[in-house]
Amino acid sequence: MTRAVLVMAYGGPDSLDDIEPYLLDIRGGRPTSPEFVAEIRERYARIGGRSPLLEITRAQAAGLEDCLNSFSTAAGGGPDYRVYVGMRHWKPYIREAVAQIAADGCREGLAFCMTPQSSRMSTGAYLAKLREAEAGLPAPFHLEFIESWYAELFLARALAAKARAALQKFPAGARGEVYYLFTAHSLPAAILDGGDPYPEQLRETARLVAAELGLSEGRWSFCYQSAGAAPGEWLGPSIEQILPDYARKGLRNILAIPVGFMADHVEVLYDLDIEAQEIARAAGIHLERSESLNASGDFIDGLSRFLLTRTQPGSADASR
Repeated sequence: MTRAVLVMAYGGPDSLDDIEPYLLDIRGGRPTSPEFVAEIRERYARIGGRSPLLEITRAQAAGLEDCLNSFSTAAGGGPDYRVYVGMRHWKPYIREAVAQIAADGCREGLAFCMTPQSSRMSTGAYLAKLREAEAGLPAPFHLEFIESWYAELFLARALAAKARAALQKFPAGARGEVYYLFTAHSLPAAILDGGDPYPEQLRETARLVAAELGLSEGRWSFCYQSAGAAPGEWLGPSIEQILPDYARKGLRNILAIPVGFMADHVEVLYDLDIEAQEIARAAGIHLERSESLNASGDFIDGLSRFLLTRTQPGSADASR
């Protein structure tokens, strides 16, 4: 018996020529102004001319498949696992991955987003794409959808390990005064009207990581980044606002820890590594960023064990 696992991520352009069709997909077919296309094109040009997200997500998927099958074998010969990748806004699309799963003969499995926190606007959109793809198949087909995994201990430990490693980028004499700033993608503030869980889940992830690092309340805070261009209020405070404020308060060494991003992409490589860095330097702040989890071993091992509990409840291997 083979069980499928579908890893879903946002997607990103493979080249500068893909920028305009990629934005067209994000905007649901609505045309994008030439000025905005040029702006986004420049951002991708500054991070290498393409998004590394697909390559990283495929590496994550390969690691998960290896771990899941290793655990299954160690447990006495359980099911085989095949892990697939589907993107919400670029190739390979979620619908293509679902069609491939069905064509491969898998009749059960699960799907999840490579983002731990849930929101009707973000993870809800992935779920809609998934169910739409399933409905388009000629035979009945259904994957269990994991809505969130923001409070899992393996996640907090993996993020904390990256933060400890990043702390070494500061001079030895300054490490004791480093301020920890947790960040995540902003969403329109209108989501709060419906009691969306996103803000609270983000803060809980940050709190768990802070606890793993042994940080007191005065050593860390949470902010948002990468607000979109749509009009209206977005969740805040933003990192663009908070860095100058912290400089005025005398904070000169800050470590940014992205807790809503599980891989390098433009929101990390440009919004943090370029844009936020420019703001920090202008404010006299030494800003560093903890490395993204990407396909790091402890993260993939922990995520595999978590997924195993969803496919084989009560698994001893998954609980360790």
